[in-house]
Amino acid sequence: MPSESAGEKFERLVAIMARLRAPGGCPWDREQSFDTIKPYLLEETYEVMEAIDARDWPELAEELGDLMLQPVFFAQMASEEGHFGIADSLDAINEKLIRRHPHIFSDSKAETAGEVLKRWNEIKVEEKKAKKQEPKLLLESIPAAIPALVEAQQISSRAAGVGFDWQSAEQVLDKLDEELKELAEARVSSTQEEIEGEVGDLFFVLVNLARFLKVDAEQALRKTNRKFRHRFGYVERELAGQGKALRDSSVMEMEELWQEAKSKA
Repeated sequence: MPSESAGEKFERLVAIMARLRAPGGCPWDREQSFDTIKPYLLEETYEVMEAIDARDWPELAEELGDLMLQPVFFAQMASEEGHFGIADSLDAINEKLIRRHPHIFSDSKAETAGEVLKRWNEIKVEEKKAKKQEPKLLLESIPAAIPALVEAQQISSRAAGVGFDWQSAEQVLDKLDEELKELAEARVSSTQEEIEGEVGDLFFVLVNLARFLKVDAEQALRKTNRKFRHRFGYVERELAGQGKALRDSSVMEMEELWQEAKSKA
C-alpha cells in the first residue's frame, strides 16, 4: 500500500485528538481546558529548542511531533465550543504567508532580508486597517509573557527599526561602561530596588550590544549555560571519584578541576 502523505498523517493526528476528547475517550484528555494545556505548549517549545541545540535530529523529529500536538489540542477544544476548527487555523496561516510574501507570490520585489521584513511589517499595518482595528503602539504587540531576554531583543529591534538606536557597536560599548559605573555607584549609596534597576539597565544594554554584533542574546546565554553545566558536572563527578562532595571541597580544588574541564572541551 502507498505510504500516507504528510497531509493524511496530519488528518490522522486531528482524528486521534478528536477521539481522545470524545465521549468514552481518554479521561485525562477530556478534562483538560485551555488553561491546563497552556503550560505544556511552553514546555514542548523548550524541549524542541534543546533538541536543536544538541543537533539531535531523531529527538527533534519526536519533539516537533509533541509540539504539533499542542495546536491540534487547542483547536479541538475550540471546535467543541463552536469557536473555530483546525482548518480555520491552517487557512489563516496559509493566506497570511501568501499575503505577506508578495515578492514570491505577486509582482512585488524585495532583494534583501531587511526589505522583506520592512514590507512584512507594512502589510501587518495594512491588515489591521482593513479589519478596522485600533492601531497599537509600536511595542504593545510584544507579548509580556515571553522570557525577559527575548522581550528585550524584540523591544530593542523594533525601536531600532524606526531609527531610535545607536550608530555603532562602539557607542553601545560606551553605554555599557556608563551603566557599569552607575551600578558601582548604586551599590554604595542606593536601595536594593535601585540596584535592581541598574542591573536591569545593564542587561538591556548587553542585549543591544548582541544585536549590533548580530548575536542572538537568548541563544548565546543558552550556550553559555550549557557550557557551565558541562564543566561544573565534570568538577562534581571528579570530586565524587575522590570520595568528596562539593560542599566539602575548597574553591581552589574546584577551580583546578574547572580548568581541567575547560582544557578537555
